Amino acid sequence: MDASELRKKIIRSLREQGFSVRNGMVLPPQNLSKEKMRELHQTAVKHKRECSKEGLFRKESKLLSRIASGEEVEPGHISPRLVEVSSQSEEERLFRYASLHWSIPISSGYGRRLRFLVVDEQNNKLIGLIGLGDPVFSLKPRDSWIGWDTEGRKERLKYVMDAFVLGAVPPYSYLLCGKLIAMLVASNEVRNTFQKKYKGTRSIIKQQPYDGRLALITTTSALGRSSIYNRLRFGDNSIYHSVGFTRGSGEFHFSNGLYGVITEYASKYCVPTAKKASWGKGFRNRREIIKKCLPAIGLSSEWLYHGIEREVFVIPLAKNSKEFLQGEHSRLKWYNLSASDIFNYFRERWLLPRCARDERYKSWTRDRWLIWPNGEESHG
Repeated sequence: MDASELRKKIIRSLREQGFSVRNGMVLPPQNLSKEKMRELHQTAVKHKRECSKEGLFRKESKLLSRIASGEEVEPGHISPRLVEVSSQSEEERLFRYASLHWSIPISSGYGRRLRFLVVDEQNNKLIGLIGLGDPVFSLKPRDSWIGWDTEGRKERLKYVMDAFVLGAVPPYSYLLCGKLIAMLVASNEVRNTFQKKYKGTRSIIKQQPYDGRLALITTTSALGRSSIYNRLRFGDNSIYHSVGFTRGSGEFHFSNGLYGVITEYASKYCVPTAKKASWGKGFRNRREIIKKCLPAIGLSSEWLYHGIEREVFVIPLAKNSKEFLQGEHSRLKWYNLSASDIFNYFRERWLLPRCARDERYKSWTRDRWLIWPNGEESHG
């Protein structure tokens, strides 16, 4: 595909998704509601499902059996357990399958990665997902909250991870278990599992050993201002701190079949930024590929800015996370939140009151989650 054809294809795709292309800029629809935001993501979500179909649709029946119907859930007996996800496992397939039902496309994460299923021990059904990946290098709201300059960020970003997926699945989502999942990411179990996995590893560039400490987790709301993260507390302490909004940049609006042809074009005609052998070969990430390709075909790299702002949250895992990341403290004073303590608090504060006044969870049936009705389960 030549530059002219690719340029036309990109413009046509953006307009089909609902964006306006005016004066060399990509503009979202006016009066953007959460429902409209979901509609903007539908094309990318559909493409993600199509790409995943070959590997998952024959196993859909088996995977769907891990999703509870409402009649299988007894709120008073819910007992969550964190299950680490390993590559090429049944748990990974379930993680991928469940994430296909999110209203925005979920990335696979990159660099360091830690994923969990949160499973209900009463019935072995899935409650929700936690996925952590390497954070972006520059995120103004986060960096301003910490007080980082460029050198400080370069030195201490290794102590930060980003939650690229956090959420509950139905029928547990009707019981406010999205709050439970959001709280569990701050648990000792997540922090300790991360340290066990990454302690002693060396960075690709500096080759310095890493002690595995995790001081801060960041995340962004999926659809504008978050109704789950704001005011989420454990006792008197806020777990999530809102630190501002993104500028509305990313690449989801190129993730609907465009990314493949953009990558092909960039590989042929664009020069990767990574020039040091220790950095590896090729482009560093998806954003760099698109940022390089757009000017090469006569479009502005500013088209990475889609205008859909997301609220940025920081989750300090220690009382002095900010001072540690600033380089003022060398030891972290952990909050010491166990998963069991978190659940017991959530149970009394949100779960039991919710199930007493809202019984919608009872009418949920797992077949509502079916993606590929003609799939055939393979037990091989």
